[in-house]
Amino acid sequence: MGILNVTPDSFSDGGRHVALDDALRRAEQMLAEGAAVIDVGGESTRPGADAVPEQQELDRVAPVVEALVRELDALVSVDTSSARVMRESAARGASMINDVRGLERDGALAAAAESCLPVCLMHRQGEPRDMQHAPHYDVPVEQAVADYLAARVSACNAAGINRHQLLLDPGFGFGKSVEHNLRLLNRMRSLDMLGLPLLVGMSRKSMIGKVLGRPVEERLPGGLALSALAVERGAKIVRVHDVGATVDAVTMAWAVLQEGCEPSIHKESLS
Repeated sequence: MGILNVTPDSFSDGGRHVALDDALRRAEQMLAEGAAVIDVGGESTRPGADAVPEQQELDRVAPVVEALVRELDALVSVDTSSARVMRESAARGASMINDVRGLERDGALAAAAESCLPVCLMHRQGEPRDMQHAPHYDVPVEQAVADYLAARVSACNAAGINRHQLLLDPGFGFGKSVEHNLRLLNRMRSLDMLGLPLLVGMSRKSMIGKVLGRPVEERLPGGLALSALAVERGAKIVRVHDVGATVDAVTMAWAVLQEGCEPSIHKESLS
């Protein structure tokens, strides 16, 4: 899954793809490098970020989704918590909803159910503006993540969203310390008990910087290691900025794990 932020303030690539032509060129590049899905986001959820007005988010996202589908025939995931953005994106051809708030905002469950699209539910603690202020858990972080995601799956089922439509994201970096993130990845296999595919996003995140002492632009090697480890621990989708290098790393890891079988993701798997 290639990350396409159409925001001015995302932590790694804010402002680079705000113009529609720039967004299209970047998406085309990621698809050529092997991305199966393009994840479009119009609201930064980096630590410390403020909420974005719904209309502003929609104005950023909707034209990009429509253009990606029309001009590139791309599978498009929309990174949003807004019910209106979900509906409008689905109407413009989006193939997936990716919600860092687990469909908790007003109307999100109903909008996702009406769309009949696959949905990724992510764990987080707190909101972006405060989630990294001394995060703490009373139980092991992997248990907290599993309990929250299980509850959100139940809420989705009650709203008419079938289990086969759901993916889960442990939420690395969302209300978690470096120690929480490392433990969660190390024990990610414990989430297999939920019986749903996992989507993982750790690309360029601060956990890499804090472990390696690297700025954002020098975090690719650390991110490749994390992607390979995530696949070994059961991740089915990795959400990244650096698609080409990650495709190579994941393909190599998968070759070892499957003794030569090549991984593949087809459009039918998200339809």
